[in-house]
Amino acid sequence: MHDNATEEIRSRINIEDLASEYLDLKRAGRNFKALSPWTNERTPSLIISSDKQIWHDFSSGKGGDIFSFIMEVEGLTFRESLELLARKSGVELQQFDNKKAEYINKKKKIYYEILSLSSNFFQYCLSKDKEALQYAKNRGLTREIIQEFKIGYAPRHGKILVDFLIKRGFSLQDIKSAGLTNRFDGDIFRDRLTISLQDISGAPVGFTGRLIRDIQNAPKYLNTPQTLLYDKSSNVFGLFQAKSEIRKSGFIVVVEGNMDVISSHQAGVKNVVATAGTAITSKHLKTLSRFSGDIRLCFDSDDAGIKATERAISLAQETGIDLSIITLNQGEERVKDPDELIQKSVELWTKAINSPKPAIEWILDQYEKRLNIAEATGKKKFSTIALKLLGKINDPVEKEFYLKDIAKRIGISKESLLAKHKDDNSPTIIRKKKTKIQKVEPINDSFIYEDDLLALVLADRNLIRYLKPIKPTYLHGEERQNILNAILNSDEDMLQKNDNYVKILLLKAEERLGVIKSSSQAEIERLVQKVKIENLQKQKQNLLSRLEDIEIENDDNEKTAILNQIIKLNKELNRGKK
Repeated sequence: MHDNATEEIRSRINIEDLASEYLDLKRAGRNFKALSPWTNERTPSLIISSDKQIWHDFSSGKGGDIFSFIMEVEGLTFRESLELLARKSGVELQQFDNKKAEYINKKKKIYYEILSLSSNFFQYCLSKDKEALQYAKNRGLTREIIQEFKIGYAPRHGKILVDFLIKRGFSLQDIKSAGLTNRFDGDIFRDRLTISLQDISGAPVGFTGRLIRDIQNAPKYLNTPQTLLYDKSSNVFGLFQAKSEIRKSGFIVVVEGNMDVISSHQAGVKNVVATAGTAITSKHLKTLSRFSGDIRLCFDSDDAGIKATERAISLAQETGIDLSIITLNQGEERVKDPDELIQKSVELWTKAINSPKPAIEWILDQYEKRLNIAEATGKKKFSTIALKLLGKINDPVEKEFYLKDIAKRIGISKESLLAKHKDDNSPTIIRKKKTKIQKVEPINDSFIYEDDLLALVLADRNLIRYLKPIKPTYLHGEERQNILNAILNSDEDMLQKNDNYVKILLLKAEERLGVIKSSSQAEIERLVQKVKIENLQKQKQNLLSRLEDIEIENDDNEKTAILNQIIKLNKELNRGKK
């Protein structure tokens, strides 16, 4: 439904008409400009192109078409924005449903077959590979747990799985759409222990692949990309295996890593699941809330873990979930994750999950440790953070409790804290339409010059010849790499696939070329050189990191080879900087 419906809606709604309902637009040549609603800027940086039916906010980095605009300003999902704009444009979505839904269901059935067969294939390969079996044994995995979590092994070379599936009648396109191929149409998982990602019924929807040996610059873990079956924002690893124990225990333990889940289940603690790292979403919580309203997170107490917990608190308040935090290092034992603690003592792991701390209290503790609340500056920072947390709480009794707690921690009266809370929450955002728009910090993209490079070439294809010294992998971000690869290979289909991003880049080009004018040749030479230097510096940093490892391994031959490479890179860098 989506493709046909979105095109019909696009044909009926102009981006400038839609944006004018929220922003004060000013004509700027062929385009319109407005102040960004997401950052506190004084000079308009949000550009709207009537020709391209695209918008881009240079201040926040946001951009796209009419759907992305509504998603951003109204805080909606794509489906919700589709429904809103359908009502606005008079499009009946039902007329696009049936045929598309039938097609999607047919494809889902095929992908389930492919992934189930792939899971069996990986498990068979594990049983036949001595090195992979030894790795699994070293990780302490039993035969029973291997079967329960459908753990397997992806062979080291080429496209063994792809060829296996093609021989069984599946098309390369369907194998690719199931998330099993790399960009060269070979196997995406190679020389990795594979763990099946299963849906609530136990059917494989994707895989996590863990390297069984160290390979330089290769990610330790590799996951199936987004597909029709696998959505990392909603899939909960281990839920199929854990749901029975969750109902018995009455609570859910959420950890970061899949191996943490497997270790816990093997140790007999089976009400444990994982999300994709610390990125817990409202979809995750809604799924989990069907089984229990008592959710206990076991995240790192680093900055990422704290931020993830803060996000989770907001989401939990919306869904009525009782959220608490598990602390691993409660005694003298210091461990980095649940897996390590379980290897030391299952009893300590059990003790940890049975003595969680309320999420807000845990966060307050973390900030209290980091800030010197004995001084005025520390009190100010702590109270600002604490009051922001307070704003996430819906229950008035709970809010009153933490208000007293915060005041007690920093040694001030509750009245003073309430006065600050009132001042901090006074309205500061003025907009044309009363919509809750979340303010963000202006974008600080260190590699935004790469967008400038792509924009210049897209605007003037005669400049392509200047791109010969660089490769797509030199750029940062999959979108940039895809666009450069498409430009170098004259792949118009790929450019069409990334149409919105291309249009945003062209919009940037209009802004830049207006300044550059006839000097686009000199500018692209400068940008290409900057990309080359950045890549050389990255190579050098990787070699320096490797050199540190070599010092420990005491391999003089490799050490000499790496030093020679570094000397060579330094020469190239010096030439490039002249």
